[in-house]
Amino acid sequence: MKNINLTHHFLIAMPTMADSIFSKTLTYICEHNEQGAIGIVINRPTDLTLVNLLKQLGIYPSDHLAEATPVLFGGPVQMDCGFVLHHPVGQWQSTLAVNKEVGLTTSLDILKAIANSDGPEQVLIALGYAGWAAGQIEHELAQNSWLTVPASAEVIFDMPSEERLPAAMQLLGINDANLSNEVGHA
Repeated sequence: MKNINLTHHFLIAMPTMADSIFSKTLTYICEHNEQGAIGIVINRPTDLTLVNLLKQLGIYPSDHLAEATPVLFGGPVQMDCGFVLHHPVGQWQSTLAVNKEVGLTTSLDILKAIANSDGPEQVLIALGYAGWAAGQIEHELAQNSWLTVPASAEVIFDMPSEERLPAAMQLLGINDANLSNEVGHA
């Protein structure tokens, strides 16, 4: 599995991850290169809302923000840090451009802009991220831990979190009820 690049792909957790922190997750890979990979779990809402997160940071949002917009569990790494997945990429202080359409920003300027209705058109806010060392994601793929499919901005930004995993499975033409907990190699 040399030379694969999963940037802007979804990782779909296989049922064999039943006891894992990644059980039943859909992870969007923001960067994958020879040093490893980083991604954001996009289907695990937390009890924290965006409005409450902003208030905790001393940012007081205008009334336009939906009170119930959830903050997502983005992954087990740096869970005390916020990550904003957004479209369009824009000009923020600390942004990783995933591609021409999607960015991942970690600076407060984007949160202040969101609070003032000046942020990107579409956003997902997460605490933490998922990270893999060099070769680790390739090893996990060889162990049948994940399915992969090119990502869709519609799945990321236009669907409620509970619909994202089934929608990503549909991109592969698979119904999750058809997946087995059994692993085999030909």
